[in-house]
Amino acid sequence: MSGLAVVLALVAVQRGVELAFAAANTRRLRALGAYEVDPDGYKWIVILHAGWLAAMAATIPPATTPSWPLLAIYAALQLARVWVVFSLGRRWTTRVLVLPQATLVRKGPYRLLRHPNYAVVVGEIAVLPLAFGAAAIAILFSVGNLLLILRRIRIEDAALAPQRAI
Repeated sequence: MSGLAVVLALVAVQRGVELAFAAANTRRLRALGAYEVDPDGYKWIVILHAGWLAAMAATIPPATTPSWPLLAIYAALQLARVWVVFSLGRRWTTRVLVLPQATLVRKGPYRLLRHPNYAVVVGEIAVLPLAFGAAAIAILFSVGNLLLILRRIRIEDAALAPQRAI
């Protein structure tokens, strides 16, 4: 199995575990009265991430030698993601959910940034393809990701504005 295949398989497994955790949290939050904001926008995030992995699998030659420093940066981004997930705990989800009357999390990376998970995603969408010399994929998916994230941040900030006052 090539280095690329191993890395993409690990990323796919990680994403699968994250989606399962997010789905369980989503069900629990909905049972507590949370409602989803912009459910139709979510599919575009899923399409972008699936397309990103598929584009790398389809276009990067399997024998490509990775840039180890860039893979190390990607690994560091995953540690940052773990920090985000642990900071939100059972409130972490891949959807924009609002739990009325809940206070916003202000610990961990949320002390430093309003949207640390999106910062991680911006980095990883660019860095992983670059680690395998796929600049076109990095640019194309980074632009698409940035457009989706900017839209999502605007919607999320508006939806969570009442919680900022709590």
